[in-house]
Order: sequence, then C-alpha cells, then structure tokens
Amino acid sequence: MTLAAPRSTKNRRKFLNWAVIAGSALVCLLLLPMRLPGTELLGVRPNWLLIWVVAFSVKRTQLQGTIAGLALGLILDGMTASHPSHAVSLGIVGWLTARLYKLRFFQEDLISIAIVVFGMTLLYEAITALQHSLHGLRSLESIWETQHKAALCCAILSSLWAPVAYYPLHRWWRRLRALEQV
Repeated sequence: MTLAAPRSTKNRRKFLNWAVIAGSALVCLLLLPMRLPGTELLGVRPNWLLIWVVAFSVKRTQLQGTIAGLALGLILDGMTASHPSHAVSLGIVGWLTARLYKLRFFQEDLISIAIVVFGMTLLYEAITALQHSLHGLRSLESIWETQHKAALCCAILSSLWAPVAYYPLHRWWRRLRALEQV
C-alpha cells in the first residue's frame, strides 16, 4: 500500500509535465498568427515556436531538441505552406541549442536565452531563405533585398519576448526536478 503512493505521485507529475509541455507548445502555436499590441515591429512578429524550441532544448539532449523542433515544424507546415519546410529549420535550432548548452557555451539565465534566441532566429531565417532559393521560389538576391530587415526585426522581437515563454517553463522544470530529488 505504501509503495503505490509514490508511484502514483510520480505518474501524476509525469502526466502534468507532459500536459505543461503540450499546453505551452499549443499556446505558442496559437500566438503565432495573432497580432497582439506591442509584439509587432514593421509588420513582423516574434517567432513563438522558435522561442519555445529554444526554451525546451536548453536542458534536453540534442535528440530531444531535434525531435521537438521537427514536431513543431511539421505542425506549422500543416498550418501553412510546406515550402519551405519549417521542420528543417526548427529541428536544426533544437539540435544546436541543446548542443550549445551541453558544451556549456552559455549559462542558463534570461540574458543568455535572449542572445541564443536572437542568433537562432537569424539562423532560422537564413535556412528558410536557403530553402526558398533551393526550391527555385526566389533568388538569393531578391531574398536578401526583402528579408534581411524582416529577419533582423524578428530576431530582435523574439529575443525580447523570449523570457515570457522561457521563464515560466524554466521555473516549472526546476521545481519538478527539485520534487523528484525529494
């Protein structure tokens, strides 16, 4: 009888953690098409999915970060056109973020997260532009003429809004780890 209670509590925590992960990803998916006041600069909005992938990948393995990026990218591809694929760029962002934190290039604080989100947004936009070029949708010159300002605006906004998604998730996972150690 006493052995069932800890297992039940552990299963509840695991279920609740999965619910928080899925719920927060869903919120970021729903925020993507919304035009909220104060979140737009020159018609560009933050990339909420990229922010979520970075926040998720910080304390995860490279495989987990890649899978999270691929999964959200495929969901986004289902919501929008699949050319260029968002799964490729978000998968690379998840892998690289987990790799950077595994090698301890950055600490786990809000400023480091903002810097990583800024860099990953620029990488995401570069991969997207490369996919546009490879698919023959546009030339690199025309992409550079139109997208470099948008990419920079998106990177700035995403890095400024990153703590909004990162801090509650980080706090939740830190609390969950503390409960598991007890």
